Amino acid sequence: MDEAIAIAQIKVGNVAGLRALVEMYQAEAVQAAYLITGDRAAAEDVVQTAFLRAFERIDRFESSRPFRPWFLRVVVNDALKVAARQKRHISLEGEQHAEYQALVQRLDTTRREPEEAIQRKELAEKVRQALDRLSPRQRAAVVMHYFLGLSTAEMADQLKCASGTVRWHLSAARERLRILLASLR
Repeated sequence: MDEAIAIAQIKVGNVAGLRALVEMYQAEAVQAAYLITGDRAAAEDVVQTAFLRAFERIDRFESSRPFRPWFLRVVVNDALKVAARQKRHISLEGEQHAEYQALVQRLDTTRREPEEAIQRKELAEKVRQALDRLSPRQRAAVVMHYFLGLSTAEMADQLKCASGTVRWHLSAARERLRILLASLR
C-alpha cells in the first residue's frame, strides 16, 4: 500500500492505513528519536505518540504534501522536548549500551570480515558517545541533516527557526564532533 492510499484510509477511519504508515516509517522514526534522546524507551514512546496523533489529526494533514517530512518533524520536535527534560547525560552502560549495540547490528546489514565488523562497532560506539555530548538541538541538527537527509531549508521549516540558526547548530555540532572524535584520525 502506498502512502496516499494509507492516508486516504485513515481519513475514513480505517486503521489499516495507520498500520501501513507504521510499517513504512516506524524504524526510521525510532532511530531518529533515539539518536536525539539517547533513550530507547523514550524514543519508542515519542514515535508511538506521534503515530497516534497523526491518526487523530489526519484531517489537518494536507494530502498534496508528502507524509514523511510532516511526521518526522513531529517526531524530532517531540524528541527534542524529551531530551531537554532529561537534563542529564545518558550513560551507555548497562541496558542503554545493549540497546545501542542492537541498533548498530540492525543497521549493519552487509556481511563483513570479523575484524572489520569489530572496528565498525567500536567506531559506532565512539560516534554515539560523541553525539551524547552534544546539546539536544545540535543532536537534532545532526540527525535531521545526516540521518534523515533534510536540507537546511527543510530543517529550518521543521524546527520553526531561521536557516542561519540551523546552520549555526550544524556548524557547532560538527566542530564539537571534530574535537570529540579527533583521536580517531
